[in-house]
Amino acid sequence: MVQEEKKRYSEEELKEFEVLISQKLETSRNELNYIKEALSKRNDSGTDNTSGTSKLLEDGADTSERENLSQLAARQQKFIQQLEAALVRIKNGTYGVCIDTGKLIPKERLRAVPHTQQTIEAKLKRTS
Repeated sequence: MVQEEKKRYSEEELKEFEVLISQKLETSRNELNYIKEALSKRNDSGTDNTSGTSKLLEDGADTSERENLSQLAARQQKFIQQLEAALVRIKNGTYGVCIDTGKLIPKERLRAVPHTQQTIEAKLKRTS
């Protein structure tokens, strides 16, 4: 007797992923708030009056750090959006199903990358 391939995760399995994603979301939102605070502190400083050259070097370093923080904030925001979308997929029953193959994404992959929508094989095909 051939066992039929599973097409969806059970409610219990989905609940496990929902908890995992919710935890990651909370951590990610806290990190984003921390980055935003660091950015606003960077923007508020700069009223001290240092001499010419060292002030230019400081301004350059500040600008570079602000750019790095902004990029980090943008990446974090995108990750949060991907996690939120994964929660929507859990609610509508499509979570864990590969968008390319329709096969179930292995639990190990979902635990490592809970917002993924592809099996590793489909992802590798898409990037090659």
